[in-house]
Amino acid sequence: MNIALPPEFSFKECLHYLGRSPRELLHRVEGGAVYKLIGHENEKTLFKVSSSGLGLVVDFPIAEPGEEVKKEVEQYIIDWFDLDKDLKPFYEMAARDPLLSGLVERHYGYRIVGQPDLYESLVWAVLGQQINLGFAYALKQRFVKEYGKKLVFEGNEYFLFPGPGIVATVAMEDLLKIQFSRQKARYTIGISEAFLDGTVSKQKLAGLPLVEAKEKLMKIKGIGNWTANYALMKTFRFPDAFPLEDAGLGNALRSLLHLHGKPTLDEVREVFRPYKGWEAYATLYLWRAL
Repeated sequence: MNIALPPEFSFKECLHYLGRSPRELLHRVEGGAVYKLIGHENEKTLFKVSSSGLGLVVDFPIAEPGEEVKKEVEQYIIDWFDLDKDLKPFYEMAARDPLLSGLVERHYGYRIVGQPDLYESLVWAVLGQQINLGFAYALKQRFVKEYGKKLVFEGNEYFLFPGPGIVATVAMEDLLKIQFSRQKARYTIGISEAFLDGTVSKQKLAGLPLVEAKEKLMKIKGIGNWTANYALMKTFRFPDAFPLEDAGLGNALRSLLHLHGKPTLDEVREVFRPYKGWEAYATLYLWRAL
């Protein structure tokens, strides 16, 4: 199966992002390709994505699925790599900007590698709150190994992210055993319960404007401005979702602007004023500078 690509796309840049942690269990980068497991109606499908001159090449290492599953995988990949987004206006703006121009030139074609599953996006954001990325990946690794479904193929393990139905039944003490803080455990279970009782879902937020979608997410305990914006950026692809308080963003600006200390939120807002409508992609390229 082949997927056509927009001109402004670099599979190499996206693979760089996907391969950033050896603790990642939800996909595997090897030999210039990424392997990913997805679930559907109690079945699991492993697919492999590589690149050719004609676009992305999708293979199914275990067995060729039916047409319905192929369409599901194709749409997942389009969402995953944000292939429907027209980045020409962003690149035109960034090329004129002294802060972004060098970054977009060096990493041209880098796109937001998303998390099409809203539940996964929110839980991952909660795991990453107020800790460094390495420890966040360690927590995720333990969580996925403990509660996620697994497939083994040719000696490699592939996992699905645990669903809310499983996590909502987990005792807080069990999450503490895998080094969740009490607060992270409480928030993770609470988010799971919100998905189960229908308080929140991807379908309920689909089509809402950014501000309204963010307000609905922030009604859930543990989801603040940063977490909501992160999920809206990663799952719903709002180009103006802006994780203002992000520590990595602050560090990137401190380094690139040669600041003596961490920038204030007002200073970050001022830097981003020319990027209105493209805050998510400006953030992505500033993260890439780290």
